[in-house]
Amino acid sequence: MAPKWRELADKLAEQIRRGDYAPGQRLPHIRDLVDAGEGSKSTVHAAYKALEAEGLVTSSRGHGTVVREQVPLKRLGIARYDKAKWRDGDEVAFIADRVASGRPYRRNKQTQSVDFVEAPPEAAAAHGLPAGAQVYARARLVKEGDQPTHALTSYYRPEHVEGTRLVDPTPGPAGRGGGFRVLYDAGYEIDHMKERIFARTPTADETRLLQLPPGEPVVELHRTTYTADGTVVEYAIGVHAASRFAWEYDFKVPDSAKDREGQE
Repeated sequence: MAPKWRELADKLAEQIRRGDYAPGQRLPHIRDLVDAGEGSKSTVHAAYKALEAEGLVTSSRGHGTVVREQVPLKRLGIARYDKAKWRDGDEVAFIADRVASGRPYRRNKQTQSVDFVEAPPEAAAAHGLPAGAQVYARARLVKEGDQPTHALTSYYRPEHVEGTRLVDPTPGPAGRGGGFRVLYDAGYEIDHMKERIFARTPTADETRLLQLPPGEPVVELHRTTYTADGTVVEYAIGVHAASRFAWEYDFKVPDSAKDREGQE
């Protein structure tokens, strides 16, 4: 026979999945469930902790235990970088994800800090810089509502961005069209990218920053952005809450053999 806290956790989980408690809604106070005969204070607390570990709720001081949004954002692949979005319009990448997901957004849900720092080894290598070289680091924290979805830090060579909006820490994207439009206006039109992603356990700082429930992994993204002549104009490292995104790619399947035939 399952312990009382497990039975209560399963009962509440079923109510959440059924929609009795909507995303963003707070579960009853522990005392209310105790008074309703659902168990002792320790039983209800253990049930709530189990729901949190299973990713169904979040718990924080002052907000109580709240049902998590269970429908992840689409994190677009190629489509999020479409030049028509940022060059000809004002749909920067994180906004493109929210538009594709049918979710509301505000530009100021992205905040940032800009610092002149020693390049991390991977950023220095990507930019072809010697160890210890100084670069601009533009760190952003992106939220949906009050909940962070991901953090992203872009590293730039000083000669590419000095005097531009990319070194302005004002909250929100770097003006109309965001960072890619700034680079475009500075004469660095992006042409292609390379992305590498992997899952890992978050650090304690990342758990606090992204408000992660116990046991949730993060997805780390490394993005290298090039111009047509192969110049690296951005190296970015992102850390994403794993449950808050569904990564979606739509691309033409290459046929290198056919391409070679056409060149002969």
